[in-house]
Amino acid sequence: MKTQIQLILLFAFLSTSLGAQMPLFPTPAKTMQGKGSFVVGNNLSIEAQGDAQKIADQFSQNLKEMHLSDAASSGTVHFKLNKEKAMAPEAYSLQITSSAIQAEASSISGLFYAKEALLQLIRFNKGSLNACRIEDQPRYGWRGFMLDESRHFFGKEKVKQYLDIMASLRMNIFHWHLTDEPGWRIEIKRYPKLTTVGGIGNWHDPKAPATYYTQEDIKEIVAYAAERQITVIPEFDMPGHATAVCRAYPEVSGGGEGRWQHFTFHPCKEETYEFISHVLDEIITLFPSPYIHIGGDEVHYGNQSWFTDPEIQQFIQEKKLVNEVGLEHYFIRRIADMVASKGKTIIGWDEIVDAGVSPSKAVVMWWRHDRQYQLVKALEQGFRVIMTPRRPLYGDFVQYGGHAVGRLWNGYNPIEDIYRFPDNVIHLMKNYEDQIMGMQMSMWTERIADPKRLDFMVFPRLVAVAESAWTLPKAKESSLFMKKLPRFLEFLDTKGIYYFNPFAPDMRPEPTSPEKEDLLQNG
Repeated sequence: MKTQIQLILLFAFLSTSLGAQMPLFPTPAKTMQGKGSFVVGNNLSIEAQGDAQKIADQFSQNLKEMHLSDAASSGTVHFKLNKEKAMAPEAYSLQITSSAIQAEASSISGLFYAKEALLQLIRFNKGSLNACRIEDQPRYGWRGFMLDESRHFFGKEKVKQYLDIMASLRMNIFHWHLTDEPGWRIEIKRYPKLTTVGGIGNWHDPKAPATYYTQEDIKEIVAYAAERQITVIPEFDMPGHATAVCRAYPEVSGGGEGRWQHFTFHPCKEETYEFISHVLDEIITLFPSPYIHIGGDEVHYGNQSWFTDPEIQQFIQEKKLVNEVGLEHYFIRRIADMVASKGKTIIGWDEIVDAGVSPSKAVVMWWRHDRQYQLVKALEQGFRVIMTPRRPLYGDFVQYGGHAVGRLWNGYNPIEDIYRFPDNVIHLMKNYEDQIMGMQMSMWTERIADPKRLDFMVFPRLVAVAESAWTLPKAKESSLFMKKLPRFLEFLDTKGIYYFNPFAPDMRPEPTSPEKEDLLQNG
């Protein structure tokens, strides 16, 4: 019996080690080595039936774009969608022998991920694949990346490039931060000044020409993401971070002082809620996502007028809201109800935990790493939670001690810390694991004004995020991940992406943003 247990443990170790060393990102749950090899060549036969045909067609097109050698292929690739097979959501299996490859899943998303895993093996092994069997499934259902395009705008071709790489990494959520203080970036036909006025400016140049996405652009990108099994989550910030909106339509402004003028919506006017409802109607038609992110954070920065405005003070008394924080919470509850009435669920930053919103109507994004109690409180109240704490999952933080631009908070966010997450907080989730939806990297762009610097801050840290979100804990090993990471860096080279190289940190100059932003920011 003891010998049998030792053999089982040895097999498990070998399976995990093999999976960790294979050039696959993220590392699969289980990999078993076979005998022989399969060559992907110019006469490859690809077979599929029914709904699997779409994935097979994508695979065929992907191969054409890879420009493989003219070597003769070993056999056939089969894509099989088996909806009757009991597999975990998004799980897949990949069987490679010397004569055939079979990709199998019980869902389209799982079969898509099998296809992406196979493409990585072909790319990194130049078409010659060792026989093996891979059985894989994700750790979390939410594997996200957030891009802030209010502060600096990057355009749809950059977004598409990132969606392609996210798909390869089996990431499935693109959280699109399109509204904030510097600019409003989504066309709303009922309120054209949101883009013609609110779209003017960015973080470092308040007079920069208006930049935004038309509704046709949005539809194009949402469809592009959907083909890659990625859901796009729009963010419409409120009641704070509404400066661009209120600059365009001051009649819904909540006042504010100095740099915080127009920072909040007016929380008491019915006109405000009617305005928000109409904007949400257009956003909902563009984004089929079940979620709308409403922000809900940092209202205190710009609510100075709430304390002195007679109308607001009377409203607080009439509604028995106690104070200005109670008014903020009233606003959040009312928007949660509004969004629910439209068939969607709000997502908010972790401030909304204290707003009295029903957990059935909201999802919480935990972002304040220094307030672990807010994560615990959200879980205890029954909220579903997405983890995106500043340390280590904010991409605007410095990633190397020698860098001169970015944020610090008792340290910074190197790739190793991202890879180890969420180990440092896993104890806080004990008995609440079913409420943890997943995790995401959030890329704020105050100090990221151009695509080169954006790439440098995203990559290769996004690869570590993908692995932390997908790979089961027993299959993760930091040293083996770093050993194979150069393969992915070579892939980024082919895409023209200017990444930070953790193996030669001083060899590539750090791209800087406009001069006034070239500084470290604490907190």
